[in-house]
Amino acid sequence: MTRRSLHSRPPLVDAIRLSVSRHHRRIVGGVGAVLLGTGVTAFGIAPLAPDAADLPVRQVVDSLALPDAFASLPLSAHQDGFTLYRSDTVRRDDNASSLLQRMGVSDTEAQSFLRNDPLARQLFAGRLGKLVAVETNDRHELQRLSGRWLSSDERAFERLVIERTAEGLQSRLEKGELTASNRLASGEIHSSLFAATDGIGLPDSVAVQLAEMFSANIDFRRDLRRGDRFSLVYEVLEGDGEALRAGRILSAEFINAGKAYHAVWFEAPGHKGGYYDFDGQSSLREYLSSPLEFTRVSSGYGMRFHPVHGDRRAHLGVDFAAPTGTPVRSIGDGVVSFSGRQGGYGNVVFIQHRRGHVTVYAHLSRIDVRRGQRVGQGDRVGAVGCTGTCTGPHLHFEFRDNGRHLDPLVALRNSESVPLDRALKPQFEAVAQAQRQMLDAAATVTRASAQ
Repeated sequence: MTRRSLHSRPPLVDAIRLSVSRHHRRIVGGVGAVLLGTGVTAFGIAPLAPDAADLPVRQVVDSLALPDAFASLPLSAHQDGFTLYRSDTVRRDDNASSLLQRMGVSDTEAQSFLRNDPLARQLFAGRLGKLVAVETNDRHELQRLSGRWLSSDERAFERLVIERTAEGLQSRLEKGELTASNRLASGEIHSSLFAATDGIGLPDSVAVQLAEMFSANIDFRRDLRRGDRFSLVYEVLEGDGEALRAGRILSAEFINAGKAYHAVWFEAPGHKGGYYDFDGQSSLREYLSSPLEFTRVSSGYGMRFHPVHGDRRAHLGVDFAAPTGTPVRSIGDGVVSFSGRQGGYGNVVFIQHRRGHVTVYAHLSRIDVRRGQRVGQGDRVGAVGCTGTCTGPHLHFEFRDNGRHLDPLVALRNSESVPLDRALKPQFEAVAQAQRQMLDAAATVTRASAQ
């Protein structure tokens, strides 16, 4: 048996050595190409700058010149901090503490001032919803408070101003003039008119006007269709740029079951204002559609079971259910022929109108007119109550034609319109053209916002 030497090479190694010796140049060139390719790849992905984490950090501090606009301010302006502004309205249960706390004012001196100052206490007296704006420093101490509300005649507004002076908080009461601006609105009927007007934030008083101006053509309890549309332009009376109350509708369009109805307010010196369509035909009726702004008929005209006497008898008027104190208004121009208490009517007002027409307003909780007083359409004559023979607060309303009782709802709806003076037609057409353009804009803006 032959023994292999430790230094002997395997046959495979000898074969490799023999191949290298024969092809020496080819092998060296191939290895060089491989190394060259690897070097190029490494160069392509290597960063061109050192790692930012390895760089030294150095802080540079330099002074900047204060701009002239700030340099010219007194030193106290830089030291007093900033001013905070906030606005809100006075709520039913508000007092000095709750109002200031809700408006971010933390100032015991201001609370005491609002509780004890005679002018400041007017914020919490009378009607609700008074507008209030405050200015405080960065310590939430009151610097200035302003409140605005309508005056008693609603033709101007009161402005309460409370300011911090060197002597402490001071108050003053001023009177300002209302300014009128126009608002555009538009909506679509889905269930009812008032649901639609509430949905677009239309004031209640404007919604009532809208219903009344088209009541002669549209029965808003029966004739409305889903998809009916309306557009309108109305006034807003402002104090210091804040809306204090809504005014009159200037123009409106109502599309009911595909038919369009229009109304434009027109008033000329020496002539009573009214609503007309774009052709100059009056849409103002001699009588309003109802003696209440918001109505719900609880008992109609005709035979009925009397809730007090317990038998069937003729009901010669219409009952409108409403809370005690709801304002009652005259449905047309006339003269008060009776004002006082009368049998089962309780507190009652009779108004004599043209052509032998008389309207009756009964069961009033209060009476606001006197006998012989001339009243205009829409003037307040009293308030809903339950005086005389009644089972709950409501208004009993009658319409008489030369002593004969008529169904009030039918009589009011069929009342005559007030014609436009022909001499005023050119002036009216100019107003109508301007209002038509505004109505078109109202409809366009609303459609754009819906899209």
